[in-house]
Amino acid sequence: MLAIRLPETIEERLNALASETGRSKTALAREAILEYIDDLEDYYLAEARARRNR
Repeated sequence: MLAIRLPETIEERLNALASETGRSKTALAREAILEYIDDLEDYYLAEARARRNR
């Protein structure tokens, strides 16, 4: 389990998006975190490949 504190502006945006989409804040946060992790993994993999090819 993970508990995080968000700045009020982010919390408001998350609440609005959850309300507009009918999805839970947890589901939206989980999706955002997974997408960010995927992007970071891709970035670091590409960076490692670039270093090997120099």
